[in-house]
Amino acid sequence: MKRSVYIATSLDGYIARADGSLDWLEHDSGGDDYGFAAFMNGIDTIVMGRNTFEQVLTFGQWPYGERRFVVLSRTKTSFDVPDFVTARIEVSSEKPRDLLDSLEQRGACHVYVDGGGIIQAFVADGLIDEITISRIPVLLGGGIGLFGPRNSDVQLEHVVTRAFPSGVVQSTYRINDRACSLPALSPGADDLSSPTDEHG
Repeated sequence: MKRSVYIATSLDGYIARADGSLDWLEHDSGGDDYGFAAFMNGIDTIVMGRNTFEQVLTFGQWPYGERRFVVLSRTKTSFDVPDFVTARIEVSSEKPRDLLDSLEQRGACHVYVDGGGIIQAFVADGLIDEITISRIPVLLGGGIGLFGPRNSDVQLEHVVTRAFPSGVVQSTYRINDRACSLPALSPGADDLSSPTDEHG
């Protein structure tokens, strides 16, 4: 089972303002989804932290289809959610490794992990295989960082970097190599790697 992160940050590495707001993500993308649809085509399960989930509910649409969806929360066991989402949501207080073991036993192949604190916990436990970061051309000067303090280094293997006309630069890194295949590159992106240095 493969475990992936696919997330946007400001150029200075923040995933949200200090109050959790994401208004800075509203930039002119030129209609490009930065490969999100292609990525989601390879995903069957989503694991998300409670705070991020509650932010998603404010977006006005559900971008995850009918995929298995797990909200990790240590305190809340239920949420007020729109009716069309209710049947798709599981709430879990399990530790990351225990949750992934359970999902794998239930047939999960490729898990998308989202939410700052959740991502940090999964990385700390060595449970992430691939990270894709889309850097938005804005400086926030402060906020919620993607990665927190660590006791040891995590070595990453560069897979590919893409530049988009909007100024977004997206890089994918591999930590572990697992069976679920990578989604195809999105059309319209300028691939900054060549066939000879794709893994360099």
